[in-house]
Amino acid sequence: MKISAKINVYNEEKNIDAVCETLTWADEIVIVDSNSTDRTVELARRYTDRISNRQFRGYKDKHVFSDSQTMGDWIFWIDADERVTSELRASIEEVRQRDPATLPDGFRIARRTRYLDRWIKHSGWYPDYQMRLYLKAASYWDGVPPHETARVRGRVDTLKGELLHYTKRNLSEHHSMIDSYTTLAAEYLSERGKRVGWSDLMFRPIAAFLRAYIFKQGIRDGVPGLMIAFFTAYGVFLRYAKVWEKSRCKQED
Repeated sequence: MKISAKINVYNEEKNIDAVCETLTWADEIVIVDSNSTDRTVELARRYTDRISNRQFRGYKDKHVFSDSQTMGDWIFWIDADERVTSELRASIEEVRQRDPATLPDGFRIARRTRYLDRWIKHSGWYPDYQMRLYLKAASYWDGVPPHETARVRGRVDTLKGELLHYTKRNLSEHHSMIDSYTTLAAEYLSERGKRVGWSDLMFRPIAAFLRAYIFKQGIRDGVPGLMIAFFTAYGVFLRYAKVWEKSRCKQED
């Protein structure tokens, strides 16, 4: 069972060393950059020579390309701001000893997120299962931008252990991410003729807040939980507001 660990990066000099240090068990580390302006590539060369550059054309395009650069039968996808725990590593090593004929096409992993100096246990952010180890030949990429994800045609099992996710360091970074992600989502919806009414702008954000803060128990995550709920609602509002804005521009043209 040859496993290729892959990391898609852009200006990740603050994370690249730490994430690569948790991937020493992999048969290879494949890194795909998109014209970083910091020392990401320079630092990455300490760990691998399997480094490529890909002009950014969307997350799905970059993932499909990085998958194609791997040499292993299995791919372990990890982001630069994530870390492999010792328990997860042991779980992967156990899988490598199993009969290949008994393995599923993919494995999902729980992800624990660090946000505003607190490990988030609720808010819809945990356990936040992600399918990150998958059989290359059985995989494909699907989903709505910017949240495209790897999928497989067959069975998916769950690995023991967690990915640790050191997400945005402050509220400004979180706000910037939402602005970027909602632009991509709005472009996707607009291209498919999505129409937005006042009910989308009013009720969808309220529902998103209640889901994160009440139903997903974000209230138990303290002030960070409240921030997550508000940002979630704001992201929903901004996504549909941008779709509405694009439809207005088309009408004026």
